[in-house]
Amino acid sequence: MDALLSTPGPVPAQAGIGLRAPHVRELLERRPRVAWLEVHSENYFAPGGRAVAELDELRRDYPLSLHGVGLSLGSTDPLNDAHLGNLQRAIARFSPALVSEHLCWTSVDGGHFHDLLPLPYTEEALSHVTARIGAVQERLGRRILIENVSSYLEFEHSTIPEWEFLREVAARSGCGILLDVNNIYVSAVNHGFDAKVYLDAIPAREVGEIHLAGHVRNEVEGGSLLIDSHSRPVCDEVWALYEHALSRLGPRPTLIEWDSDLPTLDALLAEAAKAQARLERRHAAAA
Repeated sequence: MDALLSTPGPVPAQAGIGLRAPHVRELLERRPRVAWLEVHSENYFAPGGRAVAELDELRRDYPLSLHGVGLSLGSTDPLNDAHLGNLQRAIARFSPALVSEHLCWTSVDGGHFHDLLPLPYTEEALSHVTARIGAVQERLGRRILIENVSSYLEFEHSTIPEWEFLREVAARSGCGILLDVNNIYVSAVNHGFDAKVYLDAIPAREVGEIHLAGHVRNEVEGGSLLIDSHSRPVCDEVWALYEHALSRLGPRPTLIEWDSDLPTLDALLAEAAKAQARLERRHAAAA
């Protein structure tokens, strides 16, 4: 492994963007004004190669967050030792200020899915996922952030509201929370709960990062279903919910996620600028 490079410091309470391959070369050439970058951890598990070298170069100028999609924390399969080893090496190489994963499951009996699947919100599931998060944090030697996912179905035997489940996961495991505001909005519309009730139940001290993204509306069986597609600009309703979140939580590192139907880098930066403007107003109000 190459010698570790110096890093520019912690992720600030400002707006960042998700780094995607089509934008890497332009970012390297232009070095635009954006506060920080987030990458999917699994894309940088290789011991070397062009992508790893490019991220090494970018992190000289931008604080970095590693965001995982493959640990399957809610699965009943054993934690994947090889995956954890790869994540350890990526952390050692890139020295990210933040490391995060999803409150979901993506595998069972050795089979893997391409979706972030929700858990049943029960005491049994809470004990199970809390223990697994604790084991991951012990292995990595650091606190991680856990993100709420969007969902399109609910388990009939769930007994705990999702926001209380997420709050208890953080309290019992010692992890932090990556609060995805778009996911809250998508699930609230799909399941008919009040998104502000969800936000208001989350303890501010546990929230280390916020995600914003776009979604699409599908017509199904005479009704509508929102899909967390990460393929559109943030909608007005999610911006309003984000402002409510900032009023409760104060400024937090905020990421614009855009994973499909990618826009130009300038369009992505413009979306981040909208979040930055709201963060600056909140910083000014708190001064």
